[in-house]
Amino acid sequence: MKTTLLLDIAADAVGDRRAVGDLSYGELRDRAQRAAAWIMDQPAEQVAFLGLNGPMVPTLLFASGYAGLPFCPINYRLPDDRLNALVERTSPSVLVVDDEMAGRIEPHNGVRIVTLSDLEAELSSRTSPDDWAERDNDIAVLLFTSGTTGDPKAAVLRHENLTSYVMGTVEFLASGEDEAALVSVPAYHIAGISAVLTSIYGGRRIAYIAAFEPAEWAETAAKEQVTHAMVVPTMLDRILDSVEHEDKPLSCLRALSYGGGRMPEPVIARAMKLLPHVDFVNAYGLTETSSTIALLSADDHRAAFESSEEPVRRRLASVGKPLPGLELEIRAEDGKTTLPPGESGEIYVRGPQVSGEYLGKKVVDDEGWFATNDGGWLDEEGYLFVEGRLDDVIVRGGENISPGEIEDCLRGHEAVADVAVLGLPCSKWGEKVAAVIVNKRDVSQEELAGHVRSCLRSTKTPEAWFFEPELPYNETGKLLRRVLKDRLCDDEVAA
Repeated sequence: MKTTLLLDIAADAVGDRRAVGDLSYGELRDRAQRAAAWIMDQPAEQVAFLGLNGPMVPTLLFASGYAGLPFCPINYRLPDDRLNALVERTSPSVLVVDDEMAGRIEPHNGVRIVTLSDLEAELSSRTSPDDWAERDNDIAVLLFTSGTTGDPKAAVLRHENLTSYVMGTVEFLASGEDEAALVSVPAYHIAGISAVLTSIYGGRRIAYIAAFEPAEWAETAAKEQVTHAMVVPTMLDRILDSVEHEDKPLSCLRALSYGGGRMPEPVIARAMKLLPHVDFVNAYGLTETSSTIALLSADDHRAAFESSEEPVRRRLASVGKPLPGLELEIRAEDGKTTLPPGESGEIYVRGPQVSGEYLGKKVVDDEGWFATNDGGWLDEEGYLFVEGRLDDVIVRGGENISPGEIEDCLRGHEAVADVAVLGLPCSKWGEKVAAVIVNKRDVSQEELAGHVRSCLRSTKTPEAWFFEPELPYNETGKLLRRVLKDRLCDDEVAA
């Protein structure tokens, strides 16, 4: 099943309902098919996109599907040299670029550059073909990974992966005509793609902001009467600051999902107090799994938030239970032994939405299992706790130490606004535990070390402390731990 069928059946059923901005479902399909006819005239094997959020994103996503070519959105926040390196890798392609970004693109053999305004003019002069026939292609979307530890890889998402995820998690046209989803996550992130597909299939109108800024986010949510939204943890904290003193903050909002990074418990607790009318959902997933694979529901949030029992209360820090139709296991270092509840290992997942594929390389095993490279554990009731990337594990004197549990402990200190824990080279232990603190008030290393020792064993107490005004995150809320580590290593060498 192709992703375009999601739009086709919605347009056939509710063609006059608004889909995105001022476009109805019928108008979006017509526009996408006109764009597809134009794409099929190009000497291209991919449709690349470099630009901000807006109606062109769903237009090109579905147009690429109709034309039988992969849609490949590119991270416009990259430095020009890295951006151009990715553009070159899309060849032969047609690259649709925001007018103001066109000057950043160098000429590349096999890449035709078309500005957004030129494409809009082209579409206005075309009519939809009378007899529309899609071209087949298994690949729906190519998404470049962040490449924090090497060159970005092109993750392959096939139509069957994406439609399996959508149809397994969303009921067709279950949304009311008054419902609107605010999308602030960029198109080159899997959440930006899944937001389009799930909203279209569910019948929910899409409202975009070009790029995230907390005041604009809140203003757009009010203006568009947004009922649903997805954010990353760093976004939520800034949104709460923006709306905290309103009489009825985000009064139209009904549901807010979050993901893309660890959610500090104080932030979600604050959100639930400030916005008691909102259903909060924690969604954990990866690009290679076509978005969400585990979900902490709104009911789970409330039960954990209101409970005085520690096993239930701590689930507020979990990502919930695996989605129906997916299998999830925690495995030991050998990659074969399945671990029981309570024991930490690597998260493996299997199911039809799981791609586990990069261009030219399949990374699922013979039985279809995908190794996520995320560490985690399951409790007795099947709730999943994600500890972070296995690449980030600190190896101190042969002991594996998860940064996540130390970070969670430090966030519980009243003076800590944000924290990152990582391993730095050490001649004695191989690596030493280092903590980078963004503080709310002056606090000593000794006080923070004592706080860690009060909740964790002494070997997990940071031996090096750094204080910074802020931590480096990318625009989708991922802590750039490698960037921070490289900088600290350089500083220590210079010292």
